[in-house]
Amino acid sequence: MRVIAYSQLSDVRQEVDLTGDILRIGRDAANDLELPSPFVSREHARLIKHNGEFFIENVGLNGTLVDGEMVGVGEQVHVAPGQEIHIGEWALYLSAEAAPKAGGEAIRIHRERTPLAKAMEIEKNVHAELLRRLNLRTVDVEAQDDPRYVKHIKAHLSAAIDQFIRQVDDESGWFLVEQQMKRDIITEISRRAGSKMREPLLKAGDSVLDPQYEAGLLRLRDMLIQDLGLQFGTEHVKADIETVEERFHEEFNREAPQVTESLWVYVVRRYIMKDILDIVVGLGPIQDLLDMPNVTEVMVVGPNKIYIEEGGVIRNTGRSFFSEEVVLTVIERIVTPLGRRIDRSTPIVDARLPDGSRVNATIEPLSLVGPVLTIRKFSETPFTIDDLISFGSITPFAAKFLRACVLGRKNILVAGGTASGKTTLLNVLSAFIPPHERIITIEDSAELQLYQEHVVRAETRQANVEGKGQFTIRMLVQNALRQRPDRIIVGEVRGAEALDMLQAMNTGHDGSLTTIHANSPLDAMKRLEGLVLEAVDMPIRAIREQVVTALDVVAHLTRFADGRREVTAISEVAGMDRDEGEIIVEDIFVRPMRGKERGKRGELMHTGYIPLFAQDLLHKGLLTVDAFM
Repeated sequence: MRVIAYSQLSDVRQEVDLTGDILRIGRDAANDLELPSPFVSREHARLIKHNGEFFIENVGLNGTLVDGEMVGVGEQVHVAPGQEIHIGEWALYLSAEAAPKAGGEAIRIHRERTPLAKAMEIEKNVHAELLRRLNLRTVDVEAQDDPRYVKHIKAHLSAAIDQFIRQVDDESGWFLVEQQMKRDIITEISRRAGSKMREPLLKAGDSVLDPQYEAGLLRLRDMLIQDLGLQFGTEHVKADIETVEERFHEEFNREAPQVTESLWVYVVRRYIMKDILDIVVGLGPIQDLLDMPNVTEVMVVGPNKIYIEEGGVIRNTGRSFFSEEVVLTVIERIVTPLGRRIDRSTPIVDARLPDGSRVNATIEPLSLVGPVLTIRKFSETPFTIDDLISFGSITPFAAKFLRACVLGRKNILVAGGTASGKTTLLNVLSAFIPPHERIITIEDSAELQLYQEHVVRAETRQANVEGKGQFTIRMLVQNALRQRPDRIIVGEVRGAEALDMLQAMNTGHDGSLTTIHANSPLDAMKRLEGLVLEAVDMPIRAIREQVVTALDVVAHLTRFADGRREVTAISEVAGMDRDEGEIIVEDIFVRPMRGKERGKRGELMHTGYIPLFAQDLLHKGLLTVDAFM
């Protein structure tokens, strides 16, 4: 059995034969398979052969993934040829074909470029030739809407591809054909699920597309869809994507003989043309990632690393930009239409894509690794409380309690770490607000999706080139108080606006909601104290009194290593300790954490504590007495 290891951060590939019963894997040279990386333990894992079956044992503390699932320390998991094992930035596969020995050594390190890397090198050459022909470094935003302009680019691009198409070898060419078919099927999954699809850059009627070959691609796509047994529809998106990820390579190899030589060449040209058009007038190599329904976040770190989050798990896509200049061009393409700018004097910008996806970009001199771009994808269909219950993020009882708190006009703070689901829960809770109330939402980048009739949405704005025109969250909160709101919803408090939010909650705007970064409900109280001190110099006791009188409930979320996001505590801000002067936070619901079970799925349990405001909810008929029994 051969073990093949690819580095996702370089083009290094290693191969080693499993000749005995155990293959030791780690970063030390003493291992049978050495994986040099700070993310790999000295002895990280062992591949074990037992009764003709193969098992991976996780030895180190840095973590081992099999098909995206974490293997516990000391745990053994069955693996088969074709399954993906992740150790650090290395992807490992088992192959039934034995590796030929080279110089008597079992391990052979190849400096050959992977099929993806070879294809990207050709695309880079095509892009450089296109720029030479057009003398074009960036594309004017308004010019993208001119069909004559885009048609001109496509004509030159077709000629540039002809110049380099012969450099595509058999391995990288088949890789591109397979990737094209996989793209088409995932796009079809999204389309049939009712997703709003971006206008394709290559479309029917383009002179660079051949109707006969397009029909051949469509037939091949439909055959693969039938082979995979995809079900389609909104409720089947996740399962269909998993099927494609698990079985596509096998099914494609079965249908590959249907691809004629001329169709092969056509698909390769089409793939390269699409990628270059994305760079010139789109969002480059992240364009397709944003169209994938299973991708929730796209993260660019410099020109050479593009990561995505799928199902709560982050992985390196192996894609890259041609240069830092191209990354900067894409960032400018996003922020310029919104009236925002990014340069050395303003190296951080928050923005959003036309579909509502949240964007953050950071460049030099603040970023030391080149341009950094993070895109949190916008969900076209916002989650409901029933979705969170089905995901196991919250129990029905706890969900009913939070609904009663919103309807009973209790002020709620949603706390948690980065990407723990705070905005999602805030959006779900906002859906409980009665339709006749006037709601004002305030966000850095508009993400909330409220369907009530009377909603006023406000978004912050950066200063212009002259340093004028800035509107912060604090300014918008202060302005909201003059707009006769019934409720104020602030996407996140992270500065001096915390004081204004607390004062709004204390002056007749009951039932308001906001989020904050914190590791626990009690930590959220301490963080609020610090944020208020940024706004005004006042005694800590006075700040705590403001917090206690303003807030009623803290809902805390946690994101676990396997990507699960769950409500782990719902607490009441019960008052202040008379002797110590500390804020008292009482847990109403809590998710147990016990010893070795810590981090595993647990039930969000009622602690037995009855909140002080329970009588009010009971009196309004929002909860019943037996709810707390």
